[in-house]
Amino acid sequence: MRRNGGCIVITPDVISWQWNDYDRAHRSRSNLVLHAVTNPLFVVGVLSALAFGPFRPWLALAGVVAAALAIAAQGRGHAREVNAPHPFRSPLDAVVRIFVEQFVTFPRFVFSGRFAAAWRASGGVPSGA
Repeated sequence: MRRNGGCIVITPDVISWQWNDYDRAHRSRSNLVLHAVTNPLFVVGVLSALAFGPFRPWLALAGVVAAALAIAAQGRGHAREVNAPHPFRSPLDAVVRIFVEQFVTFPRFVFSGRFAAAWRASGGVPSGA
């Protein structure tokens, strides 16, 4: 883990920072569709892992696998964007940013109307190969 002056490096004020920069890396329709499908998969996967862990280990494992597949798919979607997301500062930064995106930023993006605006604006935005 990278450290800065003895502290683990995490993006400061990650919720505001991520929200203010979110549109930049979520412009292509393919990435928007991937997020719309995989965000609920991630959330349900994590909640299943937490809820079923002690009682149904196989359901907990299925939840972890679902969450991992969702993040892998979103990574592929981000690779198609013209503007890539900012690199992670440390492994802990990756975990924090992923969980904030899935549980806070993406739902906020949808319910604020910014997802719909990005969808409308994405008609001519190249999505890469």
